Amino acid sequence: MTENGKKSASAMALDALDRIAHHEAECGKRWAEATSELKHLSEQVAAHGKRWERLAWLLVASLVAVATAIFSRTLS
Repeated sequence: MTENGKKSASAMALDALDRIAHHEAECGKRWAEATSELKHLSEQVAAHGKRWERLAWLLVASLVAVATAIFSRTLS
């Protein structure tokens, strides 16, 4: 500090660099957390999609079976 209580330009620059470094560290942590969460969500969506696809095939197969049964009764 100078004699009138103000910081010198180099001291302010060093403080700014320290704040920037702290900010970059925090952003890096948040980015890692966000990336991890997105990967986890992607895995959950894929698993959820597989379950719904299985259910859709079951529904389609059931409807085809019912339609075939109705059609065969209608013909006989």
